[in-house]
Amino acid sequence: MRILAVDPGMKRIGLALCDELGISVRPLAVLTARGVERDARAIAELARAHQVGQIVVGLPLNMDGTVGPSARRARKLAHRLRALTSLPVALWDERLTSVEAEMLLRERGERPTPERVDQVAACVILQDFLTALRSDRATIEDHGATSSESMS
Repeated sequence: MRILAVDPGMKRIGLALCDELGISVRPLAVLTARGVERDARAIAELARAHQVGQIVVGLPLNMDGTVGPSARRARKLAHRLRALTSLPVALWDERLTSVEAEMLLRERGERPTPERVDQVAACVILQDFLTALRSDRATIEDHGATSSESMS
């Protein structure tokens, strides 16, 4: 099953896709953020076009694990994606994925432009999610969320 990863940001949204076996991960695109509703519609269209079976949305929790404005926006995006696609949508703790993406790009000798960092961060989210799935640590449930947090 193909899984689409979303690295939501206030300016850009990085997207990555895995193959049907969940083995290889590749950057897909970077969208310009235009508001939760428009973003969700654009992502839903890409999910349909690429025959995605699940979506994982990065949850940008604060470093202390609390939910701030960016995480609330990611939750709203996940909620809209569920409604628009009827696909399972997981939220995945994405703390420090942009830092990791920058390091990976530098190690490869690439200049870490904001767009490229967003794409690679989506790849990191997806790779982490797939690794956890293989080790039975992840389900469709929200990763990094507590039971007291709401989806709205």
